[in-house]
Amino acid sequence: MIETQAEQQTYSPAERRQPRSVKDIRKPIEGDLKAFNTYFKKSLRTDVFLLNQILSYMLVTKGKQMRPMLVFLSARVFGEVSERSYTAATMIELLHSATLIHDDVVDDADRRRGFLSINKLWKSKASVLLGDFLLSKGLLVALENEEFELLRVLSKAVKKMSEGELRQLKAAKLLNMTEEKYYRIISEKTASLLSACTECGTISATDDPHHRELMRDMGLNMGIAFQIRDDLFDYEKSDTGKSVGNDIIERKITLPLIAALDRSGYFERKAIKRKFRNKNKSREDVKEIIQFVREKDGVSYARAKMRHYADKANALLHELPESSQRDDLEDFTQFVINRQA
Repeated sequence: MIETQAEQQTYSPAERRQPRSVKDIRKPIEGDLKAFNTYFKKSLRTDVFLLNQILSYMLVTKGKQMRPMLVFLSARVFGEVSERSYTAATMIELLHSATLIHDDVVDDADRRRGFLSINKLWKSKASVLLGDFLLSKGLLVALENEEFELLRVLSKAVKKMSEGELRQLKAAKLLNMTEEKYYRIISEKTASLLSACTECGTISATDDPHHRELMRDMGLNMGIAFQIRDDLFDYEKSDTGKSVGNDIIERKITLPLIAALDRSGYFERKAIKRKFRNKNKSREDVKEIIQFVREKDGVSYARAKMRHYADKANALLHELPESSQRDDLEDFTQFVINRQA
């Protein structure tokens, strides 16, 4: 998985830049984000009263806008943020918002980013229809701006995201997740969209096919690191609003648990799997599984893998000429693996 290209670089993990806050990373693109928010709100206009109500709530509860940030930071490495960059960021944010809303329906989630979920407030039917509305808006933004190449990139990402979610569902039911399967699943369901962000940002600023491929791979490796960081939150306290052990309760098998099981004996592994498979786990069962993962160094193993993929992403960046814009994108990668939410 993108091993050889990154490993050939002279970049060393010792060269990692010191982590910066998301506020610092946003500074160079603050004006771009402000213009994007205006552009994004305009794309959501509708004369349906209920839709306007829900959309207003969605805008109030929006996250850090990491994906639009990634589009703009990628574009700036090769030139200027343009109208095409805003179109790409809008399409991606519409798609991402739609998938989060649909995920909350599937998971019957009560909260999102510390707020009550749209599914909790307006129920499943309205939530599914809102997700469909956002997806259709993303298509229209592409067609109205004749951005067929951006649409092609994002359509491929949507396909991969769906395939990854279905693979994860099957693996969870069979309880036969391996580390190889895990990387394939997170490459599809999470990293494919971050890869689309870096590729679309690059497309908006340059026609160079080599740069486009390099940035696609860079985003994929960053996305893998991003998802491993998310999965680590299940085994440690964080500011995500996500409960510790939530993935365990939902029987989602992630890298820390996979690594811990690989390091345990037959009978111990069988006992933990039996507890994990139980749909009605007690809080004590969850604590026991978390303790097992920590004692078997599953957390430290996952952390090392997360840093490995972040280093691969930055090694690819170091193929490009040195610049403050390249440094800003490298800082974003460091933020991804150091974030607490």
